[in-house]
Amino acid sequence: MRRPVPLLTALLAAALLAACATAPEQTAPVDNLTAAPAGTASGGAAGASASGLGTGSAPLAQPIASAGAAGSGTAASGMDPALTDPRSPLSKRSIYFDYDVFSVRDEFKPLLEAHAAYLKRNPRARIVIEGNTDERGSREYNLALGQKRSESVKRVLMLLGVPEAQIETVSFGEEKLRRTGTTEEDHAENRRADIRYVGE
Repeated sequence: MRRPVPLLTALLAAALLAACATAPEQTAPVDNLTAAPAGTASGGAAGASASGLGTGSAPLAQPIASAGAAGSGTAASGMDPALTDPRSPLSKRSIYFDYDVFSVRDEFKPLLEAHAAYLKRNPRARIVIEGNTDERGSREYNLALGQKRSESVKRVLMLLGVPEAQIETVSFGEEKLRRTGTTEEDHAENRRADIRYVGE
């Protein structure tokens, strides 16, 4: 005895509808990983790899990189608030020297320790150490002294564990005076090495 065709059609349609209703939803790409706190240790794609996220996953690279550009703790963007917050030791960038001396004074070691810790947490960050002098002495002598001062700061940072690849040194000698007076206070303000983060 033949079954009625409409009943068979209705059963097939019901089965198809049931299958569609229980099919798993397709998951969207995870992009909320970029919402990590601004103070994450290394920020950007390096932070994702360190936490095991995004290993071999190409879609994660772009959102994390763009979050870094928006200021999620990468110094290269110049947007990390820790580098400019006046309450943070990282906002202090000058190391001062005695007259005709290029060794770093002990009072500046805590400041350099703070910058070293930041650089080690942020391996993509780069700095330039700019050596400066007052105007006494010849131009050539002051360029050499400024270079020795910047190299001295670099040595301290490297002893604290900062990779050499993150540090560049340069000397301006007497070319970038902060104060143009002739008092000892003026000269003292000019005898310095300044730390500048690349990208700021």
